[in-house]
Amino acid sequence: MRPFGWRSLAASSLLLAALASAATRPQYGGTVRISTRIAPASLDPADGAQQDSITRRNLTRLIFDTLVTLDNAGKVQPALATSWKAEPGTQRWEFWLRHDVKFHDGSPLTGDAVAASLRTANPKWSIFPNGDSVVIECDAPAPNLLGELALPRNAIAKRTAPGKIFGTGPFQIADWQPGKKLTLQAEEGYWNGRPFIDSIAIEMSKSFRDQMISLELGKADLIEVAPEQVRRTMMEGRHVVTSAPVELIALVFARDRQSAEDGKLREAVSLSLDRASIRNVLLQGQGEPAAGILPNWISGYAFVFPVDANLRRAQELRGEVPRAPVWTLSYDAGDPLGRVIAERIALNARDAGITLQPSLSGTADVRLVHVLLGSIDPHIALANVGASLGLSQPKFNGSSVEDLYQAESAILRTQRLIPLFQLPAAYALSPSVKAWNQERDGTWRLPDVWLETEKP
Repeated sequence: MRPFGWRSLAASSLLLAALASAATRPQYGGTVRISTRIAPASLDPADGAQQDSITRRNLTRLIFDTLVTLDNAGKVQPALATSWKAEPGTQRWEFWLRHDVKFHDGSPLTGDAVAASLRTANPKWSIFPNGDSVVIECDAPAPNLLGELALPRNAIAKRTAPGKIFGTGPFQIADWQPGKKLTLQAEEGYWNGRPFIDSIAIEMSKSFRDQMISLELGKADLIEVAPEQVRRTMMEGRHVVTSAPVELIALVFARDRQSAEDGKLREAVSLSLDRASIRNVLLQGQGEPAAGILPNWISGYAFVFPVDANLRRAQELRGEVPRAPVWTLSYDAGDPLGRVIAERIALNARDAGITLQPSLSGTADVRLVHVLLGSIDPHIALANVGASLGLSQPKFNGSSVEDLYQAESAILRTQRLIPLFQLPAAYALSPSVKAWNQERDGTWRLPDVWLETEKP
């Protein structure tokens, strides 16, 4: 009897192990429901009139592909292009296209289609097909062209009519109600493998509060979480995932520095700011205090820019200016966090003897802004910040870290910009979402996600 009992126990153990393995095995099917604040009027990746956001970039990557991508280490990986070559001087590049790729309307990916798409996004480039390849000629050396081509705005799209657009990505558009709702379905013949989930349903123009309610009621599987709500959401037992810092909060002056005294006042404002207190209290410990433009995970040297407040020095600088103007400080009316941060900044500045008056006016002396870094490539990220804020473009003398540091320092020395914080993108997931993965820059990997079916 004893040997038989041992054999029965062993068989039962093997059965339980098999059942457990089956329960954790990826499953095909189901719909991932996403709720988001964004309300784009267009899905065209080259439409610069649409507000940039991490979520919009991720939606673009679900429908469209780029010629190349950047991995977490910033290294270039093939996508629609399998190989490439730059001629000496990096002004002329050639990209060889992947074979047997189709747009969602069934038409093949060709050099003509790729060239037409890239011309829409980059009218200053000379782009033409060359058999199985595409040639890009720039009017100046373009050593960072690969990083540029990895940006979502350079995703390859086929435009057949106003509002009609097709991609080659893992999901195709099934239903599109601009600014309200988007339904995507898995592309069966996707060149990089069919996604596990069948479809994605995206509800747009939803506040953070409405998104959280949807998650709590089981009506959403993926929602955005405001930075100041991350800690509370985690304490409530929610599964929260965050990216590396990808968004800069900063003060931007409307005009260039007008005089040496003006520069002293701007430096005094910067030195008066208690970034650590604002982070701990208003941001609830999220993000990183910043005195540089790029986060340390991208540049590697952000720690050299001091972030600690120095109220005594700020007061000394203010004392060297006989008469200081009253500056207005604007913030986004739709950003409750922006309002309280602006009010705290005004209090800090007042301690140094400088008056900053929070205002909703669009013509303020100083603006509190949020700007996305744009790329994991530090040179592109720095240029993107400058372009987004209307600052002078950085001048790079080379591609080394020292060259990057010098370019960033030159922007900071203009005193048009006072960096405050680097914030991550944060999301909350329902328990049914399995195999979630995202890159450090917040890029979703939804094709790898699968949904766990409810147990009977």
